[in-house]
Amino acid sequence: MDKSKQLFRKSKRSFRRRLPPIGSGDRIDYRNMSLISRFISEQGKILSRRVNRLTLKQQRLITIAIKQARILSSLPFLNNEKQFERTESIPRPTGPRSRNK
Repeated sequence: MDKSKQLFRKSKRSFRRRLPPIGSGDRIDYRNMSLISRFISEQGKILSRRVNRLTLKQQRLITIAIKQARILSSLPFLNNEKQFERTESIPRPTGPRSRNK
C-alpha cells in the first residue's frame, strides 16, 4: 500500500471493555440505597445515561426508583447544604434611604 492509503486506515488498538455498572444480580428498587446512590450527583441530581453507561431500560428503572425514594423521604430532593452557609454577613444601614441626584 502506498502512504496515502495508510493514513486513512483505522488502527487496531485493543481497548479494555468496562464492566457494566449494574450486575445481573442487582435489583433496581427504591429500597436499594447503595445502588441508587451511585447514580446521583453530589448536588442530588440524577446522572445522565451517558455518564452512567446504562442501557435505556436500566436508566428508566433507576430514574423511577430515585423518584420513589425521594417521595418516600429516603433521598432528599436536593442536596444544597452549601447554599445556606454564609461566610460573612454584610452590615446594612438601618436609617432612612437617601437618593443621590
